[in-house]
This record gives sequence, structure tokens and C-alpha cells, in this order.
Amino acid sequence: MVQVCLNGARTAADGAAVPLTPEAMAASAADAVAAGATDVHVHPKTPCGRDSLSPGVLARTLPAIRARVAVPVGVTTGAWAEPDPGVRLERIRGWTVLPDHASVNWHEPGAEEIAALLIERGVGVEAGIWSGTDAARRLATSPLGPKVLRVLAEVTDPDPSTAEASARALLSGLGSTYGRPVLLHGEDGGAWPVLRLAGRLGLATRIGLEDTLRLPDGRPAGSNAELVTAGLAQYAPCTP
Repeated sequence: MVQVCLNGARTAADGAAVPLTPEAMAASAADAVAAGATDVHVHPKTPCGRDSLSPGVLARTLPAIRARVAVPVGVTTGAWAEPDPGVRLERIRGWTVLPDHASVNWHEPGAEEIAALLIERGVGVEAGIWSGTDAARRLATSPLGPKVLRVLAEVTDPDPSTAEASARALLSGLGSTYGRPVLLHGEDGGAWPVLRLAGRLGLATRIGLEDTLRLPDGRPAGSNAELVTAGLAQYAPCTP
């Protein structure tokens, strides 16, 4: 599986290629799926371009994307979008349009409560396990571990010379956490080395303007579809 991460917490300051409106996200998702992406991860945004968990923002964003693609569409629940865990829960309770899945960063306050609510509402949970945190340990002892859709193993090391080693350390720390599928990805300079490692290990991965603004050769990416095309050319899952 290759997921496209359309925009992340990026803003207009990161360039015109980053989709910020529901219409731009939908068009970008459609192009990325046409290029080969099989899943979509998006950060719904307010008209001012800020990440949001607001029911109204999701109700505008998700139908726009689903009108253009027929693959699963997931959203973030990151604490930066709503720092107060209690308010985050209230936002999620108020969702009238549900995503297929949502990422929950397991090191953030309130992660287990948020994951439990999502599961109760029928939303798949991507358990976000960031390198450099104690999230893997927390997930390994969580009763919700067996219920998550997959583990989102996020390598936060941006150094292309060390990102692969950081990824291997993260995977080692995860062990066989409840036997759940793993999606492995990196950020910025680490995005491409980690994507290639995911392919060699036969793991799902993701690529998109959230994770990197540049192509493997260092040129600025013009779109999410361009990143997906480049990613598929470098991602070669091993087969038995």
C-alpha cells in the first residue's frame, strides 16, 4: 500500500503546490490516486489554512475528496490541531461525516481516549508511533493495540544519512506489536531513504507534500502526484 499524505500541517508559506482548500485537496487526491496511490491521508483546514478537527471543516473536506476518489480517506487528530484533549474528544464526537481512518499519535496526551472514541464510532485507527518517543512502549501495553487498523511508524530523523538506521531502530522497538500491519515513512530528508527501506522490507509506506517538498533528486515537487510517481518508482516491495 502506498498512501498519499496531501498536505500535513504545511501552509501557503510552503508553496503553491500544497493543497489547502477542500477543492484543491480533492483535485490533488484525484491526481495522486491516478498516479497510483491507494489511500489518502489529509489534514482538513480552516479557510485561514489552519489544521482543524471541526465537524464543519470535515463535513466540507471529506465529501469533496470522496467525490473524486474511491479509496479510503483518513485524517489527522494531531494535538497541534487542538491542544486540549477534552476539546479534541468533543470535536470528534461532533463529526457528522466520518473518515475511513484517523491517525492518533500515541505519545500525545489523551491518545488512548481519542483512539477508543474513534473505534467506538467505527473509524479505523492508525496508531502513530514516532521515533524518539515512548509511544512504542505505550502501545505495547495498551488494550487498544489489537484493535488498531495499523501502526503508523513515523521516522522523525530528517538526516538522509541516518534515517534508515533510525527506522530500523523504531521497527525493532515496535517488535510484533499485536501483529498489526505497519506503515513506515519518514520526513523531509529522511522521507526517501525510509520509503526505499519500507519497500525492501515489504511494508506499506506513504509519500506526499506532508512528508517532503522535494523529489529524490532534490528538485522541488510540483504536486502530490509527482511525488507518488517518483515514490512508486523507488518503492519495490519484496515478494516471497
